[in-house]
Amino acid sequence: MDDHYKNVFSGVGDPGTAAAEIIPSDGTDLDQIPKGIYVGSAGDIAMIGVGDLAGSTGVIWRNVPAGALIPYRPRRILATGTTAADLVAIR
Repeated sequence: MDDHYKNVFSGVGDPGTAAAEIIPSDGTDLDQIPKGIYVGSAGDIAMIGVGDLAGSTGVIWRNVPAGALIPYRPRRILATGTTAADLVAIR
């Protein structure tokens, strides 16, 4: 299959080209910083952003609906405080 965009820079606002399941963890950062997050099942998401200072406890995004695309670049999705499920990292 031909990809007309294979040699074009992919910025943070451009569509993702890969996806990965997110397993929330209180002690481990994501293996890659995503362009955004897809929410499969509604709930709260506790996240620490890529730009937050070391030692940050992050913030809880409340009542995120199923099917939401969150344009946020977290370095960690915390297990504590996260009730949403089926989260996918858009890369």
